[in-house]
Amino acid sequence: MSLAHAAAPAFDEIEAVVADARERLSGTQERDGHFVFELEADATIPSEYVLLRHFLGEPDPESEAPIAAYLRAAQGAHGGWALFHDGDLDISASVKAYFALKVIGDDPDAPHMARAREAILAAGGAARANVFTRILLALFGEVPWRAVPVMPVEIMLLPRWFPFHLAKISYWSRTVIVPLLVLMARKPLAANPRDVHVRELFTVPPEEERHYNVNPTGSRIGNAFLVLDRLLRAAEPLIPKGLRARAERRALDFIEPRLNGEDGLGAIYPAMANVVMMYHVLGVPADDPRVATARRAIEKLRYRAGEELDYVQPCVSPIWDTCLATHALLEAGEDGDGPRARQATDWLAERQITDAPGDWRWRRPDLEGGGWAFQYANDHYPDVDDTAAVAMALHRADPKRHAAAIERARVWVAGMQSENGGWGAFDVDNTAHYLNHIPFADHGALLDPPTADVSARCVGFLAQLGYGKDDPVVARGLDYLRREQEADGSWYGRWGANYVYGTWSALHAFNAAGEDMGAPPIRKAVAWLESRQRADGGWGEDCATYWQHRRAEVKESTASQTAWAVLGLMAAGEVESEAVARGVAWLARAPREGARWREDHYTGVGFPRVFYLRYHGYAAYFPLWALARYRNLMRSNDRRVAHGL
Repeated sequence: MSLAHAAAPAFDEIEAVVADARERLSGTQERDGHFVFELEADATIPSEYVLLRHFLGEPDPESEAPIAAYLRAAQGAHGGWALFHDGDLDISASVKAYFALKVIGDDPDAPHMARAREAILAAGGAARANVFTRILLALFGEVPWRAVPVMPVEIMLLPRWFPFHLAKISYWSRTVIVPLLVLMARKPLAANPRDVHVRELFTVPPEEERHYNVNPTGSRIGNAFLVLDRLLRAAEPLIPKGLRARAERRALDFIEPRLNGEDGLGAIYPAMANVVMMYHVLGVPADDPRVATARRAIEKLRYRAGEELDYVQPCVSPIWDTCLATHALLEAGEDGDGPRARQATDWLAERQITDAPGDWRWRRPDLEGGGWAFQYANDHYPDVDDTAAVAMALHRADPKRHAAAIERARVWVAGMQSENGGWGAFDVDNTAHYLNHIPFADHGALLDPPTADVSARCVGFLAQLGYGKDDPVVARGLDYLRREQEADGSWYGRWGANYVYGTWSALHAFNAAGEDMGAPPIRKAVAWLESRQRADGGWGEDCATYWQHRRAEVKESTASQTAWAVLGLMAAGEVESEAVARGVAWLARAPREGARWREDHYTGVGFPRVFYLRYHGYAAYFPLWALARYRNLMRSNDRRVAHGL
């Protein structure tokens, strides 16, 4: 008996796990057919939610108590708050969490508050927080407005050809920044009804601090942008009132068509919160439909995580969850024409965005709609990654029933290809990289350039439809992926943590497109995945790997990352390898709780090094998917993975 077969669990054991996990995952399906799991970030969003209420002058002890409990529970052993489970202290998240707990009413001399304060001061104090945190502090009068870079609302009047324009930054940046521009122009002061302040978090009195704004990249162009920032600060008081009023009107003209009902501007919390504050500062009454609807959108993001434990999600992920859960269930034996799969795919098909004047038209004015959003509704901002994954699920389940939707998706995805052959998540050629050097861009997430993981999904989708290596769109996508391979054989994962995610994605694309899986780049990727397998048979990759000097860091094996590695190796033809057998054994025997494998670590990414996500669904559908695929391939006469994902 080979070592691979000795390491692998018996088929009846795998079958039992697959059957049980399939049934439990099916049990989470909503009555209308969709799936939606918790989407958890760090302490930032619940802290901002509390501070929003205090900005508006609406403290609510009953509402705040379960959020305070969540924040206290999330405090790290280092005394501060991290961006992901068991991570290092993050100064910005820690300042916000401390401020939120203090306005809620936690005694600053309480042990947990004292520990937090000491940790923040040891990390350099609140002056070292990022731009968005300093803007929040300025809104509460904790720092002077010179603590934040100048972003005049007159940006709204700039022509498209100008070096800075909304079309040159990502969707999430423009929806967050535009209402923020109005706030920064008006420079309001929060109501702060409990008159809470956090001067104790500064190593130097905030009015005396002289080093708030920094060059985020250390480059010469970054230094030039710092000089420009000083010139703009001197010029801002001279801007005519009429011009400012016109710019504010242009900001509203951008925002109001995109308010997106109870799903909110951009369908992301920061944009929604900025809109509410903007209307408040402009004097729009709370019962105005625009304000009332935006407030309801925010409240829908609150999540009860346990008894008397609440947090606020950054957004919701029903399209992504539904399509990936559908892939897993189909792999596990669900009939594509059966009631569960049909209900899920019909729900997805109904939400295809076909006629909205989305921002993608700024670059592709003649490209008709055909994409899907990430959230329930976000018609201006369909997501290329979701679109490829959804269309693949529809094609797997019933290509005839969903033929029209699949074809619209194909046209849209092909039309969203960037000049370099890759795909970004929401925009085409969003590659004005010089903007990463402006002081405002210290978070490093201003742009939406093409990435390997999204590009791989698009190549896999087109290949699943029968477009091979000779198709020009596919060929350019494959060339892009080849260029993006890291020196060690892996691919960077922009939207999942990290190189395991990117490598799984790329290997599936090459397999689907008919690449020679014995080619040296593929073998190098396989060798890298095998080298990253842990002694217990699983894979794990810490979110700290987004810092290059920590790119090999791992704390423990996780179910979702082990599933990605196993899926990637099987796509590369390694179905009978020892590494796959050991990974399958780890998954088959790892602890489960309900529909989910036990997984505390974050494996999703909002913005590398800035904002991470814990997709609670990942530990439900990816392990099931990997085990079911292994079972199917081992029982088949053909070991080749037949799908693009």
